[in-house]
Amino acid sequence: MKKQNKNKLLLAYSGGLDTSYCIKYLSLEGWEVHAVSINTGGFSPAEIAHMEKQAFHLGAASFQCVDAVEQYYQQYIRYLVFGNVLRNGTYPLSVSAERMFQAVEIAKAAKKINAIAIAHGSTGAGNDQVRFDLAFRVLCPAVEIITPIRDQSLSRQQEVDFLKEHGFEWSMDKAKYSINKGVWGTSVGGAETLTSHLALPEKAWTNQLEKQEAELVTLHFSKGEIIGINEEVFDHPLQAIQKLQTIAAPYGIGRDIHVGDTIIGIKGRVGFEAAAPLIIIKAHHLLEKHILSKWQAYWKEQLANWYGMMLHEGQYLDGVMRNIESFLEDTQQQVTGKAFVKLYPYRFELQGISSKFDKMQMQKGQYGEMNEGWTGDDVKGFTKILANHFLDLKNLPAL
Repeated sequence: MKKQNKNKLLLAYSGGLDTSYCIKYLSLEGWEVHAVSINTGGFSPAEIAHMEKQAFHLGAASFQCVDAVEQYYQQYIRYLVFGNVLRNGTYPLSVSAERMFQAVEIAKAAKKINAIAIAHGSTGAGNDQVRFDLAFRVLCPAVEIITPIRDQSLSRQQEVDFLKEHGFEWSMDKAKYSINKGVWGTSVGGAETLTSHLALPEKAWTNQLEKQEAELVTLHFSKGEIIGINEEVFDHPLQAIQKLQTIAAPYGIGRDIHVGDTIIGIKGRVGFEAAAPLIIIKAHHLLEKHILSKWQAYWKEQLANWYGMMLHEGQYLDGVMRNIESFLEDTQQQVTGKAFVKLYPYRFELQGISSKFDKMQMQKGQYGEMNEGWTGDDVKGFTKILANHFLDLKNLPAL
């Protein structure tokens, strides 16, 4: 059914094929389409200018790109670092966190312009549809949610054909992969990732191998946040993240394919590039191994795993997430020091750490070497008492 002109609709616009289709289709349906992009570190000024030109060409009534990188870091990324969050031990939630954040910001933008509807370009077979829908239903329940790609079950070729019919050319080579860039990584999906066995070809990756000679980098952390690279200390962790990405990406570091369970109950597979995020998380984790107590590390790992899973599955707005964030931040009070990492083509090695809170250098002994805090007789007594528990067990293995 055709809508009356001046009915305000806010479209979550990325500049990609799906949301470009949405602008043209919805404007033809009579909607006053206001295209809003939430920049989480993936758009350059030139790309934003191109997106704006494209949006108006397709029929948008207005275009806005909200620079929200700072909020994204403060509300999401810092906790992913505190928790060393890697989905299935692999994926740094590059798009999972980004989409949830964008959904919340889009809901805020829709309220500001008094939109009666919100549209997004998610398909019916992915996680993003749930993240967007859930945020919109919670934050602006009276607003209608419109999803042309999902509702029409469109293929990418059908979208390309539709745009061509309406005077807008879109290359199928460009449409082969869905690429999402942000400060916390880039996802690459399509073609080979739809199979269970094919690897993405070299040309699909956004960063190519340019560096061959190994390089040592020093990461500076203060209370769990990265603040410096090598001899340079920055005013904001985002600057350190971007600096590390500039150094590490030309090595082709951070490439992988994540396989996991989707919110909708099927298995999903997607490629990603996240040089800086993976190095930061691994270096931060190494620093924590030297600083946190055994039980701090244990319980942090449990809660961080839940935090990552709930964020991935669109549960960010649940109050328990704020509780977990408080715990994660509290564990970081002494996570200050340096981590040394060596970069090679396609990989990196953790070399070690330096910190005034390093428990390995504070104890009265060196593992496997010598001690000054106890005697051999102390150990004999300790192990004798420790063995008492086992003496009454009836299921000991036969010797």
